[in-house]
Amino acid sequence: MDSREYDVVVIGGGIIGLSTAMQLNQRYPSWRVAVVEKEAELATHQTGHNSGVIHSGIYYRPGSQKAQFCVGGNTALIRFCEKNEIEYQRCGKVVVATDPSELERLQGLYERGRANSVPGLEMIGLERLKEIEPHTFGIKALWAPNTGIIDFVKVTRTYAIKFQQAGGEIFTSAPIVKITRSPGALVLETPGGTLKAHHLINCAGLYADRIAEMMGEETDIRIIPFRGEYYTLRPESQHLVKGLIYPVPDPRFPFLGVHFTRNIDGHVEAGPNAVLALKREGYRKSDIDLGEAWETFTFPGFWRMSKRHWKTGLGEMYRSYSKRVFVHDLQRLIPEIKEQDLAPGGAGVRAQAVSRSGTLLDDFTILRGREAVHVLNAPSPGATSSLAIGEYIVTLAAEAFGAPV
Repeated sequence: MDSREYDVVVIGGGIIGLSTAMQLNQRYPSWRVAVVEKEAELATHQTGHNSGVIHSGIYYRPGSQKAQFCVGGNTALIRFCEKNEIEYQRCGKVVVATDPSELERLQGLYERGRANSVPGLEMIGLERLKEIEPHTFGIKALWAPNTGIIDFVKVTRTYAIKFQQAGGEIFTSAPIVKITRSPGALVLETPGGTLKAHHLINCAGLYADRIAEMMGEETDIRIIPFRGEYYTLRPESQHLVKGLIYPVPDPRFPFLGVHFTRNIDGHVEAGPNAVLALKREGYRKSDIDLGEAWETFTFPGFWRMSKRHWKTGLGEMYRSYSKRVFVHDLQRLIPEIKEQDLAPGGAGVRAQAVSRSGTLLDDFTILRGREAVHVLNAPSPGATSSLAIGEYIVTLAAEAFGAPV
């Protein structure tokens, strides 16, 4: 690796980093582009622990980047999968109101989806709901047939193959430990050697704020990791879920509540909750990094956020440690679910950007600098939106770095 020099280095081998690198090579083939990934494999963290849902765009504020990128990204992703023979299913999703107090919020979701031009949205009653999901209870539901399921790791690997076929290089097991400036270049130090880059694109996910700090960027953002824990339905209970079943979300919190997700491999997940992780890659309750926990607890935005959301946070922690409470919440959607239907599942960690004021950043946050573009907040629907986000980043990079003619 020593002394290799590139026009652009993309930091992060997840779905957004590889989408960006692939499209950068496609649009500007004369640029020398590399991707550096700290793990031995691509798509290890947020991409690899993703629930695999191709979102349709109903949740996001009209005019926001999430709304624009999700709807356009959904279409682009399906087109890419069909062209490259990647399996996906449009199984559809129901968002179910189980109490009259949720009807106004459900109607608001419908109106958001319509404003975002989400195709096929339909408000349905109990009879139609039972046709779609026979074991689900609700008084009214939103049917989103454009929602699908996929394996995002396979998508990322396909991006990587196309990137390499176009001449791009990928370095794995290459965590960035230091970034310095030399005349005309940025020097990226890794345990295996150094790379030189004229420009950087930071798609480091859970460590995006750290990379920005290494570059000397002043932001008021800190990545706060939230762990989402899942159960898996036992094989004899998987018939209870045909597709995707979601509750009406709480608009004050950027998480969707515990729900049922049928994966592309046929398994059914139940969850997730959303609990504070004490390590940025803390997939187990026992995973603790004292330095990273200290970073969280000494960030003023954490305490301001906690003051606003402490009740929700305590509820999520209680559910994390009580299977009975977890099951009770799932029974709101499928009353016949019992504790014995659930087996231990996996977990993911969401890189949630929080501002110094304590605001949970709701939209994608992409910072353009002269030497770099930083993707500081790209949680769900980041994977669905990966092609649209990558296209946007490439445009920003061309403007900031000076595209070759």
